[in-house]
Amino acid sequence: MIEPSFKRYVALGDSQTEGLCDGDEATGYRGWADRLAEHLAEINPRLRYANLAVRGSLTAGIRRQQLEPALAMRPDLATVVAGMNDLLRPSFDADEVAADIEAMFAALTEAGARVATLTFPKIGKIVPLARPLLPRVIALNARIDQAAARHGVAVFETYHHAVTTDQRLWSPDRLHASPLGHALIAAGMAHTLGLPGSNATWSEPLPQLAERTTLNTAATELRWMVTFLGPWVGQRVRGRSSADGRTAKRPDLLPLR
Repeated sequence: MIEPSFKRYVALGDSQTEGLCDGDEATGYRGWADRLAEHLAEINPRLRYANLAVRGSLTAGIRRQQLEPALAMRPDLATVVAGMNDLLRPSFDADEVAADIEAMFAALTEAGARVATLTFPKIGKIVPLARPLLPRVIALNARIDQAAARHGVAVFETYHHAVTTDQRLWSPDRLHASPLGHALIAAGMAHTLGLPGSNATWSEPLPQLAERTTLNTAATELRWMVTFLGPWVGQRVRGRSSADGRTAKRPDLLPLR
């Protein structure tokens, strides 16, 4: 069996792929895509890597703004992770979002790239207030799986693995992965792609934590609502997006180091 060795990796997506909460604005963000690129560079030191992801991007915007530059780089590996920002909005339409995702799958695979994506976890276990969104997650995941099957796209399945909702894998805002979460996504992607040195240990549960009291749980939820949910809702009401004025952090295909 020939081990995969990629030369040109391009990542498309939103804030998770940009790497938010794995680093900071002052030092720069690392994120799962950077971590995956590091793994790829261990296999092929001549790897070149671009990350076109921009925080706050909706799927249609990712297709419109990132797909053409990605194709111009002639990647032999591309990751496409999109849909969560759409899923959180009242106007969410699973068919429309999936159509944009599939269009990216089709264009990249037709250009000769190996493409990988992921499905979304049970967000109600991460954010209890988001439990009503579970049908949306299921609907979008199903469409991603179907589109991936049609185009030979590798899918990192997160929904059925309990570890993906462990609070330690998520930053305090519960919207972005923590450094540990980004490391797990990178490991899961590497395993999905069958990279040398990867395995299924990413899916193993973390050591169990002590049970929290009802009072502690309530206090944690209230603090999260005040610190993160309120400002996020306010931004949506004002029609603002964290993508406004942002550009890709790594727009050129360059050696990793």
